[in-house]
Amino acid sequence: MSKLIEKLVVYVDGSEESVAAVQYGIMLAKDSGAEVHAIYVVNTRAISELVKSRIFLDIEQTEYTQDMEQDADRYLNMARRMGDLKEVSVHTQKLTGSVYSELRSYIKEHEIDLLLVGGISTIRSRRDEMYSESERAVRSAPCSVLIVKDEDRCDDLFEEM
Repeated sequence: MSKLIEKLVVYVDGSEESVAAVQYGIMLAKDSGAEVHAIYVVNTRAISELVKSRIFLDIEQTEYTQDMEQDADRYLNMARRMGDLKEVSVHTQKLTGSVYSELRSYIKEHEIDLLLVGGISTIRSRRDEMYSESERAVRSAPCSVLIVKDEDRCDDLFEEM
């Protein structure tokens, strides 16, 4: 008989909420024996839209992309170190493209059972809702989704574990 959760993926975006999701994913994996994946998507689609809208110049696009790539490396290394602290292996992957489509593809390709995301930000308008990559990823995920809230509690539980 297979386990309920064999593989889980945590979407890391550098926010405090995503750090809590990493903590929760590691605790869940420690408890269930699930395999943990952490992915960061460098949102090149959004950057391209900023250039098309003339908000960014081409040279700014390159600089901003490099900054985002460095952020991705930093947060994925943090996820790996957090896993090491709790003796849980965390497989990390940096992807580029559109958040929702890259997440969807990764989930299908790796046969992920559960997607963990940090709390979704408050939607202030229909336009925000249309352009929220995290929201779109949650809606289009081909697996179950767990939205992790209460960062303080996650932090306390992680420290106690």
